[in-house]
Amino acid sequence: MMKFLFLLIFMIPLCFIKNMFWMVQMMLFFMMFMFMNMNLNINNYFNISYMFSCDIMSYGLILLSIWICVLMIMSSENLYKMGFYYNFFLFNILLLLLFLFMTFSSMNLFLFYLFFEGSLIPTLMLIIGWGYQPERIQAGMYLLFYTLFASLPLLMGIFYVFNEMNCIMIYFLKFFNLNYYLLYFSMILAFLVKMPMYMTHLWLPKAHVEAPVSGSMILAGIMLKLGGYGLLRILIFMQEINLKLNYILIIISLLGGFYISLNCFCQVDIKSLIAYSSVAHMSLVICGIMIMNYMGFMGSYLLMIGHGLCSSGMFCLANINYERINSRSLLINSGMINFMPSMSLLWFLLLSSNMAAPPSLNLMGEIMLINSLISWCFLSMLMLMFISFFSAGYSLYLYSYVQHGKYYCGAYSFYTGVCREYLLLILHWLPLNILILKIDYFMIWF
Repeated sequence: MMKFLFLLIFMIPLCFIKNMFWMVQMMLFFMMFMFMNMNLNINNYFNISYMFSCDIMSYGLILLSIWICVLMIMSSENLYKMGFYYNFFLFNILLLLLFLFMTFSSMNLFLFYLFFEGSLIPTLMLIIGWGYQPERIQAGMYLLFYTLFASLPLLMGIFYVFNEMNCIMIYFLKFFNLNYYLLYFSMILAFLVKMPMYMTHLWLPKAHVEAPVSGSMILAGIMLKLGGYGLLRILIFMQEINLKLNYILIIISLLGGFYISLNCFCQVDIKSLIAYSSVAHMSLVICGIMIMNYMGFMGSYLLMIGHGLCSSGMFCLANINYERINSRSLLINSGMINFMPSMSLLWFLLLSSNMAAPPSLNLMGEIMLINSLISWCFLSMLMLMFISFFSAGYSLYLYSYVQHGKYYCGAYSFYTGVCREYLLLILHWLPLNILILKIDYFMIWF
């Protein structure tokens, strides 16, 4: 793992050399394919170095992180054209990728916490430095204080675990069983806020709406997955207490998912609608992890990867419209099929993946999650039915509203999609639908 770390660190000087914008992207592509061709060990940790190692769960999420960071650079060509501090922007993305890489590959619980919190700083800089409206300062503060407030108990919890067990290596903690109420809530609160669970989700729509396209992509693609990854790691040594208390969190998530799905129909801002749909999807992931059965864990992992690609792609689509019309309002963005007919196919493909249509990873993940939830409690079928139905509903609502209807007369100049934008969207959609062919990797890992 250290070789990839050094590759990232030595890439940083490239950011500050003139005309190296696309070179950094090519280097990240190169790193991506090197990481893909690594030897996998399905059953155990592999590629172990001093403090970092990888198992299948980390492997998928690190791949997703590198992929999303490559696409973030591709989607931000506007910064490069305008010369808007693009070298600092590249530096920021590399720093963020460095933190994410180390978060997903840390074996030590304290180091995991350190990098988990560290990834907040580049994200905050992205929102405040490259966001669009003056409210971005407020959105950044929301993000910062929600995350910091919830993560102090996690730090205390990690110190307590170390004091009791003399060990905070994630791999060895699975042999322990800590059955304490206070410790349980202090350990999982930070991850539930990061996910975000309903009631701790207020920072998310604000941060998404104010962030630049790259900020929205990394927030939807990776930041929400940090919470799921943390829960999957932490609950291994808190199984007994989790089985006692999980019903509270599952009920909140199911009701919250249903309510947020309804809330999506009230949105007038495209980005806001996509952000709320993320909360609805993540509520299912929380349920799958909390149930603690094999099918639930696999479904959560699959949905995390699928949602990362799908949601990121939808934010790209919203940004492509925003660059043309300078508005994210649904009303002003209607009738797009007249201007960009070929782009409407990509809108359709990504929104159909969002509503879990085959052959996307979202479908496989949702089928597994629905199976595991119904096996846990038959009554949960009621809420799942609503969440799935409304998920298709708001996806269709967004598609039909944006593509059809009368177009805005004030759109005085317009150009259709360029090659870079089509490539960007295809690179979101292809992995999302092709990975279904290698579903066995997602199934036998745990």
